[in-house]
Amino acid sequence: MPSRLPIQDICAGLLTSVGTAIRYWFHYTLVAFAWLGVVPLTACRIYKCLFTGSVSSLLTLPLDMLSTENLLADCLQGCFVVTCTLCAFISLVWLREQIVHGGAPQWLEQHQPPPPNAAGQPNEAQAAGQGAADEPPAAQPAPADPPAQNEAEPEPPDVPPDQGDDAELEEEEGAAAEDADPNNGAQDDMNWNALEWDRAAEELTWERMLGLDGSLVFLEHVFWVVSLNTLFILVFAFCPYHIGHFSVVGLGFEEYVQASHFEGLITTIVGYILLAMTLILCHGLAALVRFQRSRRLLGVCYIVVKVSLLVVVEIGVFPLICGWWLDICSLEMFDASLKDRELSFKSAPGTTMFLHWLVGMVYVFYFASFILLLREVLRPGVLWFLRNLNDPDFNPVQEMIHLPIYRHLRRFILSVVVFGSIVLLMLWLPIRLIKLLLPTFLPYNVMLYSDAPVSELSLELLLLQVVLPALLEQGHTRQWLKGLVRAWTVSAGYLLDLHSYLLGEQEDNDANQPVNNNNNNNPPPGHHNNNNNPAPAVGEGLHAAHQAILQQGGPVGFQPYHRPLRFPFRIVLLIAFMCITLLVASLVCLTLPVFTGRWLMSFWTGSSKIHELYTAACGLYVCWLSIRGVTVLLAWMPQGRTVIMHKVQEWTLMILKTLVVALLVAGVIPLLLGLLFELVIVAPLRVPLDQTPLFYPWQDWALGVLHAKIIAAITLMGPQWWLKTVIEQVYANGIRNIDLQFIIRKLAAPVISVLLLSLCVPYVIAAGVVPAVGVTPEMEILMQRRIYPFLLMVVSLIGILSFQIRQFKRLYEHIKNDKYLVGQRLVNYERKAGRASSVPPSNPVAE
Repeated sequence: MPSRLPIQDICAGLLTSVGTAIRYWFHYTLVAFAWLGVVPLTACRIYKCLFTGSVSSLLTLPLDMLSTENLLADCLQGCFVVTCTLCAFISLVWLREQIVHGGAPQWLEQHQPPPPNAAGQPNEAQAAGQGAADEPPAAQPAPADPPAQNEAEPEPPDVPPDQGDDAELEEEEGAAAEDADPNNGAQDDMNWNALEWDRAAEELTWERMLGLDGSLVFLEHVFWVVSLNTLFILVFAFCPYHIGHFSVVGLGFEEYVQASHFEGLITTIVGYILLAMTLILCHGLAALVRFQRSRRLLGVCYIVVKVSLLVVVEIGVFPLICGWWLDICSLEMFDASLKDRELSFKSAPGTTMFLHWLVGMVYVFYFASFILLLREVLRPGVLWFLRNLNDPDFNPVQEMIHLPIYRHLRRFILSVVVFGSIVLLMLWLPIRLIKLLLPTFLPYNVMLYSDAPVSELSLELLLLQVVLPALLEQGHTRQWLKGLVRAWTVSAGYLLDLHSYLLGEQEDNDANQPVNNNNNNNPPPGHHNNNNNPAPAVGEGLHAAHQAILQQGGPVGFQPYHRPLRFPFRIVLLIAFMCITLLVASLVCLTLPVFTGRWLMSFWTGSSKIHELYTAACGLYVCWLSIRGVTVLLAWMPQGRTVIMHKVQEWTLMILKTLVVALLVAGVIPLLLGLLFELVIVAPLRVPLDQTPLFYPWQDWALGVLHAKIIAAITLMGPQWWLKTVIEQVYANGIRNIDLQFIIRKLAAPVISVLLLSLCVPYVIAAGVVPAVGVTPEMEILMQRRIYPFLLMVVSLIGILSFQIRQFKRLYEHIKNDKYLVGQRLVNYERKAGRASSVPPSNPVAE
């Protein structure tokens, strides 16, 4: 092997590498152009062509495909259209799996003949997947599983149920083909090879489908994706929209729909509703004339439309109603009116609706989280009227498939009433009381600007980066809330003699079993309970096991309780006591944090008003710290004065160390980083040369906090190097085991030194070296203002050059090894002297 490669070999290797890179570049460019250009652009242009409403647009569609106008906007809109069609396709496949594995509704199966050798057998798919029938048919034995909680009978949506044998989907399809030739079926079975299908499915990977494996097979996939996009747009958007449009125009509601600013969405939903009604009518007609295949196809299509509409109502309409109701009930808190909301809706309808939907979703989420917390405290069976989201048998999609429309409508109305009443109780009524008792406290200041020296951007970054993460990352808040709920429940139970009803009597379960069994209260009809035995019934073992795991070994099912005298009157008192407690808690939450935050902010900003979001966050943080300190002291008090003093010394030392670390890591480093970012990026872009830039340390520090968090996150996700090792070590130690010397030597000192050098060296060059050369004042100003980005560019070029040099060295070694390295041989090295007589040399092993 020569010590140096000839120039010809180096050039040949470079040309080969460049050719390979160009080939890959062309291929990946074609892939990106196909998936990010052709597919979305085609989807957008076809969508616009179909919804233009003119025949000329269909004739000019090929020319519109080649048009170069609004390419970026059409590509972005096409990506949204492709995403919607992809979600629709995945939803259809998933809904089919739900119907296959969970069983179809009884009204869809009522006219099907029983499959061969299946007469008298129970419907296992219906019993196991739905478990909804109150009573099995008379011709069938009782199912193994009892009816589950919160599930209803499989009633048809619009036609009365008929008794008939049920069958699974695959069995029905096989039984319906009565005239098929059995020999042809056997021949088809012989010709179909499952192994070939499995192999085809295994070969189709994401790389092969998208074209990232270097082949051109993805062009066929692009064609199929474009075709499916066109089909889905035509079936799921074009047809329902025009059905709804003709209906709205025919009924004379066009002006009202246009006034909503969401004409397309409302018209499409109306079209889907009319389509569902048409499908169920056609299903009934097909059932009368006994067209089994048509009846089944129409029923499945109705289920698809029904589930889609219910998903829109549950996820879209209900949170939107909650958000608007929250806004209406809180108008006086912000000194607003319905006229203001109407103006904001007319100016930006999409943004307004999205914000209200988001607020409603947050409200629904926290309400559901609170219900889950209540289930951990209360006796199982108290909240029988609310669905248990932790129940393994709870499947909302199966309920959408099986329950009739009027059941969903009744549940929707009840949910709106309950959620709306809670908003009235915890928002509107407290606001009225606050205005009555504290007239000067409201309204909250929610202005979008501030006359204070502290800018809104800085306070917003401080809130998002410091205050809220410190509150949300603490696990004590949930435990405190759970403790408060338990204390309130115990107090209310003993005051109203409802302790057994609210919390149960597990400790006296063995001793008072006969009493409890005689005095327990059955839940309402439809709620599963065993009067004589509190244990779960047969078939609930798996459900009970799952529930025990979710509740960490807690009780499952319904537990009996002691029913005192005047039980309904005591329940009414309990509800009244609960409403008063919620009202007082809402009053405290609306006043105490804001009042504390205003009082603390007044020492900082004076009489200037700032956004109440910041005062509420500051007051909430101070209240949390106070409660945390009180709980810690209460936990230390039983240990004695000596232990308390020792703990106070430890915590004082830890707090001092933490303050020093916070001053360096959260104070100095973000300030230097924000100032460097201001000099390198912001000032050269925003301030002309004939003006003097002004620097605000507070804003630079706030921006530096954001940049420091981003850099730390990127460092932790990147490769292993000294900064990542130090950050991981500091994070592993935590606050209790904080090592001040290690943090200063390994983290603070190196980072601060680099940042100071980055700030000082360019300034010394621009303010010290350049004037000594004797340049003009204009050149001095130019050097002072542009030296920071210039040095950043120089450092970046040096880094790129060093990277390319390392890559060239690797390429050089690769070329040399490929051309001159024939093979490698691993030889066991042994000294022959002194060992040749005793141990013979081993044979070399080729590698």
